[in-house]
Amino acid sequence: QVQLVESGGGLVQAGGSLRLSCAASGRTFSSYAMGWFRQAPGKEREFVAATSRNGRSTYYADSVKGRFTISRDDAKNTVYLQMNSLKPEDTAVYYCAAAETDYSVVTAPGYWGKGTPVTVSS
Repeated sequence: QVQLVESGGGLVQAGGSLRLSCAASGRTFSSYAMGWFRQAPGKEREFVAATSRNGRSTYYADSVKGRFTISRDDAKNTVYLQMNSLKPEDTAVYYCAAAETDYSVVTAPGYWGKGTPVTVSS
């Protein structure tokens, strides 16, 4: 089992940038594929980005391609989400997720953090 704790959320103006962090503990970090999801008020949770266990492959939702970048630092047991050119539509609670396979991280992650809110103003 792995514990996930997000940080880095906050208020930002449209067009600005923000970097989210997710610290993992409990097992070897490299054993997990990692991902980010988000949930806006009144909407279902949606996939944002994911990285494979070895960090060689990344996946992004169409809505964030070219603006967001996911990365991982196994030495720090941390995954990041660099968010640039933020839009009001990006406003949501962002959740870190982990899965034991590269595929399941984008469909049904086994572990979740508690979330960190991101608000983008116009």
